[in-house]
Amino acid sequence: MAVRRLAPKELQPASFAFSAENLAWAKKQMDKFPPGRQQSAVISLLWRAQEQNAGWVSEAAIRYIADMLGMAHIRVMEVATFYTMFQLSPVGKKAHVQVCGTTPCMLRGAGELIDVCKHRIHHDPFHLSADGDFSWEEVECLGACVNAPMAMIWKDVYEDLTPDSLNKVLDGFASGKPVKPGPQIDRQFAAPVGGARVLTGDVSKPADSQGTPKEPVLADGEPKKQTEAANVRERPAPKPPADDATRKDK
Repeated sequence: MAVRRLAPKELQPASFAFSAENLAWAKKQMDKFPPGRQQSAVISLLWRAQEQNAGWVSEAAIRYIADMLGMAHIRVMEVATFYTMFQLSPVGKKAHVQVCGTTPCMLRGAGELIDVCKHRIHHDPFHLSADGDFSWEEVECLGACVNAPMAMIWKDVYEDLTPDSLNKVLDGFASGKPVKPGPQIDRQFAAPVGGARVLTGDVSKPADSQGTPKEPVLADGEPKKQTEAANVRERPAPKPPADDATRKDK
């Protein structure tokens, strides 16, 4: 994992505070935990701070949340710098693209998706595009290997991508009309391409090897036969004790 540091001082805002709506939400998160355990809400509060702060966590936000939870600033800093879900420098105003670069995605063309980001956004990750609308990075497994290659933008994942379809996704964010998340081909979730291939007929009555539907063993209204309790098992008859080979009167 690369070293994760806060953005330079010149990019850091002077202060941070939750909006009234987010402050009420944060207090509800803290109330979910027993007294003295409010620090357990740190990840939730950091995530909401990132959403409010245009997609990244500033040093001022880290200090604000630490004071709210009664934590040392360095402890909240440790959380923010450990989890890659938190962005530590400004990201694109319209989209921050996370391209999965783990083996399944790489085998199916993730390198071409990264090339799209390099040419369309910036040659290097974690840099803003010329208009400040886009940024990108390569990340590890995002959990949609069966629909590789894929990318995540904000909270949504876009799967079965090609360079052309990724460009269409970026066009949607650029125009303010994002395309529908999920597979970008003829696939429902992780189902086979083109639709189901098995269990496409009437499965109410399973068929035998000749294709003849089998009748159910029991009708719905017929009670099941009593059987031996599951915790009773057969045991072999005990063997008689072996003779004492040391006896002299034999």
